[in-house]
Amino acid sequence: MITIGLQHKEELITSSMQSAKNLKSGGLEVLGTPALIALMEQSAWKSVLPFMQEGFDTVGTYIEINHLSPTPIGSKIHAICTLSAINKRELTFHIKAYDNKGEIANATHKRVIINILSFQQRADNKLK
Repeated sequence: MITIGLQHKEELITSSMQSAKNLKSGGLEVLGTPALIALMEQSAWKSVLPFMQEGFDTVGTYIEINHLSPTPIGSKIHAICTLSAINKRELTFHIKAYDNKGEIANATHKRVIINILSFQQRADNKLK
């Protein structure tokens, strides 16, 4: 059952694939914000995935992030999400990310529970 307070942790050892330079979000060989956001969203997504009925999933609809500190490539980082609100199908998470020196980011993230088939059909219809 999905309940407020649910938590989940995801970890990653950064590589050049996650660098700002490689992701074209900047020119430096440090953890790029897009990669950080992906890890934070993954934490929220995986936290509720075991509770989804067959044919249902969640999609991200909103994220507000504060990227507080640079992280060198090769560092181990982790993101911890906490489910803070449930409003019908909308789930709100507070997420913090850390490297070995402390907090590197925090975010508010919203996900919506969707029917996979109808959601995919809505997307596919845009190609017609």
